[in-house]
Amino acid sequence: MIGHLKGTVLSVSTETAIIDVHGVGYEVNGTARMLDRLQPGEAASLSIDTVVREDFIRLYGFASEAERHCFRLLQTVNGVGAKAALAILQVLDPAGLLDAISVGDDAAVARAQGVGKKIATRIVTELSGKAPDLMAVVAGNAGLAKTLAGKGGKAPAEAAATPPAAAPTGAKADAISALGNLGYDPTIARQAVTRAATDNPQADVQALIKAALKELATT
Repeated sequence: MIGHLKGTVLSVSTETAIIDVHGVGYEVNGTARMLDRLQPGEAASLSIDTVVREDFIRLYGFASEAERHCFRLLQTVNGVGAKAALAILQVLDPAGLLDAISVGDDAAVARAQGVGKKIATRIVTELSGKAPDLMAVVAGNAGLAKTLAGKGGKAPAEAAATPPAAAPTGAKADAISALGNLGYDPTIARQAVTRAATDNPQADVQALIKAALKELATT
């Protein structure tokens, strides 16, 4: 199996790129965001996930190991294939996906093309139990690690501590939605609410909104 490619970009299309590695051209599928970074004639270094089916072998390229891990993890959810996983990673980078799962924000996942609310809800529900694994790969942020610890996992540095009870998922999602209605970027809103909920695990919607707005005003 191919897990990494390092070579020269030969061409880029809307869905794939050709990477020349010592005279062999590998066709690599990827998100539009990843493909936009590639320029013909320039060097490229990509993490690769090789998908083998009865009728094809396909390579999927990612800018980081964290993205490749998310791609694989998303496909463990029933009804989510490679196409849907790529669509989700187009609208949510690994940190954004981590945020969405940690607060049960299915609306953020449902922004992906072709991913409806039913599948989005299934993703955040099923992957919440795998959040510690996702955190270990993606999270370099202590605040996010604490949030996921409250979902049932423990960050390595906090393994001996008992995580606080998490604020109700519905309260977090409602607070994020309210901030979005006020014009805040969804990712920034999720991060602010996540930190507010970490500081006050039992906060209700109004308290989370107030705390998040206070933090946003100082950033």
